Amino acid sequence: MKRIAGIIAGALLFGVVAGASMVGVNIAAQHAGIAYQKSINAVNETAPAGGEQSNTPVETESTPVTTSTPSTIQTAPVSSSFTSVTEVAKNAMPSVVAITNMVKYRQNGYSIFGNYQSYETEVPASGSGVIVQKTDTELLILTNNHVVESSESLSVTFIDDESVDAVVKGTDAAADLALIAIKLENIPTKTMEAISVATLGDSDQLEVGDQVVAIGNALGYGQSVTTGIISAKDRDVATSKGTSSGLLQTDAAINPGNSGGALINMKGEVIGINVAKYTSTSIEGMGYSIPSSKAKKIVDSLSSLETREEIPESERGYLGIMVKNIDAQTAESFGMPQGVFIYKFIEGSTAQNEGLQEKDIITAMNGQGVTNFTDLSSILAKYRVGETVTLTIQRPNGDKYDELNVNVVLGQSPSSNNASSDGQKESIDPFARNNGESGNDGSSQNSENYSMDSDEFWRTFEEFFNEYQ
Repeated sequence: MKRIAGIIAGALLFGVVAGASMVGVNIAAQHAGIAYQKSINAVNETAPAGGEQSNTPVETESTPVTTSTPSTIQTAPVSSSFTSVTEVAKNAMPSVVAITNMVKYRQNGYSIFGNYQSYETEVPASGSGVIVQKTDTELLILTNNHVVESSESLSVTFIDDESVDAVVKGTDAAADLALIAIKLENIPTKTMEAISVATLGDSDQLEVGDQVVAIGNALGYGQSVTTGIISAKDRDVATSKGTSSGLLQTDAAINPGNSGGALINMKGEVIGINVAKYTSTSIEGMGYSIPSSKAKKIVDSLSSLETREEIPESERGYLGIMVKNIDAQTAESFGMPQGVFIYKFIEGSTAQNEGLQEKDIITAMNGQGVTNFTDLSSILAKYRVGETVTLTIQRPNGDKYDELNVNVVLGQSPSSNNASSDGQKESIDPFARNNGESGNDGSSQNSENYSMDSDEFWRTFEEFFNEYQ
């Protein structure tokens, strides 16, 4: 019993001493200015090199940079992950715009009195775009090529409903992408403060099932938001102009007017440019978007171009060639690249085009992809006689095609140096159809020296196909 009582007394003494020591340590710590904080309230900071402490708050990616300078535009906030579609839409909308394209439309027919009538009128077409860059002088907006093609005039409406005129900076018809530009001096200060530049994310990191948000000018009514998931990747979609490869598939609703708009991940990054949807009573929820990984490369290429406007026809440069479209069906049938096929050179042309050959297929000009002679002539309309352009061509080499870049010094239009007997200049357009209709034939019909009848043309073309089939 005495031994047990001694053990208990020793234990009590040890407890009293230990408790007093802990109290002493806490009192000493408080006097030294050391305070305990629970980990849930701690703020993680990174100390500067050398162990120096800094009281400056750490700026995160989701912190917008604001300024009162009129020519400065903030970057759309990016987060590690937004928690709701509402947050994604709120932060992304300032970088999405509505595009109105005025297109000339020719209407032919008979009146109620039986006389034939033909007249042109301008009709508006709606689309969307994404602000992707600001230079020292311009604001650059990415959209689909089909949104801006054949435009007589373009206007862009921003998030604050301010509308400003725009011009096409560069196009890539093969990828169905275009870059349009607006001079910063034409954008009001209040609008600059309201808009933001989008962040292009990495579409290669997407996984099937990831949630996405689509924003665009649906049906021309203004910005609207839909949501869904990534349904599939690397989809090939057949269109009237060919097959678009490597597209993202989503079940987010994409409607007319959404073309050129943004497909956004839950970080607030643009990971796709909306381009198409399947329309059928038996098909639901199949929309498609051009991946941002592809769009980035085209933006880098087109943004380096000089912004040009169309020049008077009499001052435009010409390639001195006659062409024929290789459309999607022909390309697939004969295993050829889609593009503009050269089948004849115009005799007496002042163009320095010695690097070109018959049977070459033009697929790009100055880095801008083309699929037909309409695309090519639209780009040429911005270049003068004597300027040098670079054509990307596919040249047949046995059972394959080699890609080459060829420089051509543009020549004068044949119509500038050929006069008819009545003193009027003949109009010889190397991109005009033989029968005068709009279509695939790029041959000329207005001069005996430069014309080729239909039978001769098709014989030449058939020989080419038979040789390389």
